Amino acid sequence: MAEDARWAVITGASSGIGAELARIFAARGYSLVITARRHERLEALAGDIQETHRIPVEVMALDLEDREAPQDLVEMLRDRGIHAHTLVNNAGFGLRGTFATLPFERQVAMIDLNVTALTALCRLMLPGMLERGRGGILNVASTAAFQAGPHMAVYYATKAYVLSLSEALHEEAKPRGVTVTALCPGPTESEFSATADLENSKLFNRSVMSAAEVARIGIDGYEAGRAIVITGASNRLGALGAKFLPRAVIRKIAGSLQRGEVTKRAGEANEQA
Repeated sequence: MAEDARWAVITGASSGIGAELARIFAARGYSLVITARRHERLEALAGDIQETHRIPVEVMALDLEDREAPQDLVEMLRDRGIHAHTLVNNAGFGLRGTFATLPFERQVAMIDLNVTALTALCRLMLPGMLERGRGGILNVASTAAFQAGPHMAVYYATKAYVLSLSEALHEEAKPRGVTVTALCPGPTESEFSATADLENSKLFNRSVMSAAEVARIGIDGYEAGRAIVITGASNRLGALGAKFLPRAVIRKIAGSLQRGEVTKRAGEANEQA
């Protein structure tokens, strides 16, 4: 593998924001490593990108809910002589429903993927970036990170963790020439939203962005060295409100938006897929 290649390693790349991130990084000259569970989708995406952009694309099908998977991914990169210039932690899923009734095992799995796997990949890849003095990490959080989320309690909590970790790592890595950015999208047209039945919630009566637009804004912000990128004016306004309004008000609003028209059905959305 060429030493000067800029490799972007993208998790949860088989659909939605992850697939669009892959396409845009490719259009900007990055070589790609794409990983997710669905091998056939990854191969199809890789073929499309290679035909369009003529850049190397490596497919590594993994289930990042497995505690060993982050280390496995790093070893696969090492075996192929790939040094990650950019790590994109996009894999994650959400559960919609009340905390006391959603399956215990799936809530723990959500923490394993959204928090533990992301943290492990940051810890495993960041030292090499710091040593080389270039590159960075783009962590996909959410506007959910700015407040508590009744009816999606654990999902909101995991995204708050992602935002907090990313901000801290941004300050640690910046003096060494490495960028860490948290991308915080709001409602986005993707499998994530459709599968979780979020499109029937009040949240989706507000402005919804395309996955391609979210990905472009996120990469622009990352390449500009920003710590936090919130997509869209209405989402930035909502994050500002979460900062200044009483928390009791904010959590009631969040709960009302998530409850929507379907309160008895639990939905799951998976960006790792």
